[in-house]
Amino acid sequence: MYQKFMSILGILIISFLGIGNTHAQIQKTPVKWKAMIEQESGDTLNVKFSATIEKGWHINSQFNKVQDGPLPTVFDVSKSDQYSLVGGVTEPKPLERVEQAFNNQKLYYFENEVSFVQKIVPKTSDPITVKATISYMSCGSTMCLPPETEDITLHYKAPHTGSENPAKETNLWWIFLGGFLGGFLALLTPCVFSMIPLTVSYFTKNGGVKKAIIYAASIVVIYVALGLIITLTLGPDALNALASNGIVNFIFFLIFVVFAISFLGVFEITLPNSWLNRSDKMSDKGGLIGIFFMAFTLALVSFSCTGPIIGSLLVQAAVSGNVIGPAIGMFGFALALSIPFMLFAAFPSMLKKLPRSGNWLGKVKIILGFLELALALKFLSAFDLVYQLGFLKRELFIAIWIAIFSLFGLYMLGKLKIDDQETQPKVAISSLISSILIFSFVIYLIPGLWGAPLKLVSGFLPPSFYKEWNQDKAVVNTNNASAGIEKHTQSCPQNLNCFHDYDEGVAYAKTVNKPVLLDFTGWSCVNCRKMEDNVWSDPQVWEKLNNDYVLISLYVDDTTVLPEKEQFISGTTGKKIKTIGNKWSDFQTSRFQTNSQPYYVIVNTNGNKLVDPIAYEPDVKKYAVFLQKGIDSNK
Repeated sequence: MYQKFMSILGILIISFLGIGNTHAQIQKTPVKWKAMIEQESGDTLNVKFSATIEKGWHINSQFNKVQDGPLPTVFDVSKSDQYSLVGGVTEPKPLERVEQAFNNQKLYYFENEVSFVQKIVPKTSDPITVKATISYMSCGSTMCLPPETEDITLHYKAPHTGSENPAKETNLWWIFLGGFLGGFLALLTPCVFSMIPLTVSYFTKNGGVKKAIIYAASIVVIYVALGLIITLTLGPDALNALASNGIVNFIFFLIFVVFAISFLGVFEITLPNSWLNRSDKMSDKGGLIGIFFMAFTLALVSFSCTGPIIGSLLVQAAVSGNVIGPAIGMFGFALALSIPFMLFAAFPSMLKKLPRSGNWLGKVKIILGFLELALALKFLSAFDLVYQLGFLKRELFIAIWIAIFSLFGLYMLGKLKIDDQETQPKVAISSLISSILIFSFVIYLIPGLWGAPLKLVSGFLPPSFYKEWNQDKAVVNTNNASAGIEKHTQSCPQNLNCFHDYDEGVAYAKTVNKPVLLDFTGWSCVNCRKMEDNVWSDPQVWEKLNNDYVLISLYVDDTTVLPEKEQFISGTTGKKIKTIGNKWSDFQTSRFQTNSQPYYVIVNTNGNKLVDPIAYEPDVKKYAVFLQKGIDSNK
């Protein structure tokens, strides 16, 4: 206490002895505070405290711990029954310097503009009031002003809007439809299809439609529970990390290859017989428990066919980043799987129209094997991109797909024999049409070997700039010799010029007086590739990006290790920032309170937002309007 008192007293003495009109500087504070409450995602709100600091002045970081020196900035957000606090107040990465006046201790501080954020979660749907106090000290090059206090009161009323996050809701619909399609495909596999007549016949003789509905509902409960277990086991943070983790993507590649080989008939994925025997015994008990375990027995018996489909679905749902994605996907899968049992139990005469089991069921498994093999390559590509290994460039990826789908087409024509099945002497019309579609897709892929955009499969292929040919570096002089900045098109989408470092990009933007588009992206981000291939390639968007903006693409999954002196402990998460990807992910989280990609932020040369940021936006016109607003706001 005595040391703090003496520190403040010393600072006051220095202030009064400072050169110039010191008293006038004391009367007018060089820091202006503004506060607001913003919706983040779901129920979480961001209470943002923004400081505008006059040139030549600074305020100190919350974590500034200079002994007997300037005091840190302190936030005291009042607790309330209306909301709960989530963690503490976060701040961006501060500036730092060694202060000789305080025994060469490091001083952490902010200049120009800075925003601090406190996350809260409302406990009520009624309007809430947030009270906070900010204690801070303004310092210049030769003096510090006495500590000041700002009392802030904010009121917030939740807006009555339809969807808070349309992109995620749309994503959930696609997950559900993918699950539903997966359930439909599972019905056509030998393990499940052959069970339909037997199971339905049992229910028509023992309880009819009512028990069949309970049976179908049990199927839904079992698979949805599986999706929920995945979510609860991994947690939302782990699910978000799956899509950008190189090792995880490589594991997924191996899993999909195993699934593909299983479907192609080399072996079957089965569960232990003891599980099946126990479930079968429980199903003999009758009643609701017996019906439930009959459904559970179906799930176990059919696992050799449904397992790869379920596994693929769960992987796709998990890497979507949505917390309830696996459960939604399993709901769609189980719904499609259960509908036939209800329909055939309600209308037994329909069983007569059901196709008989035969070679066509085995053919379905082979088809799924080819599709799984093609999809596996996407995860191998993500692994290669994250670690920048360079062994699976765009041309090689397309060439492998051409080979896989060519063999697929030959199989549909009966020209390729797999798993000792009989080849029909006459090709069925359905197989002929399928082969035409497959070979059309192969022909569509071929120009991609020479640089065609292939928008139909954007997101699955490596980026257009990740290729073996035409790798010449394009350098543009920035007319700023002191900064020594160069721009390269070598690793930038759509032959645009871009930076991969925030400070370098902003420095260049100042020389050309253009706004900055921060592109938070990832090597393994599917929606990022879709935006680059389908939206950025549009002429009106491309012209704005090329002529009116300085593009800074920050890859949050870049595994390049930072030099030891540049590594630091995050003030937001408390984790050590070791890689370039860690650095940009932490920058996005601390500065903009989100960690999803793609995420686009338009800022001026001082780093201030010009318009509200947007995420995945496939509508070209809306994205062009977003860019135009940024241009207009920068004038």
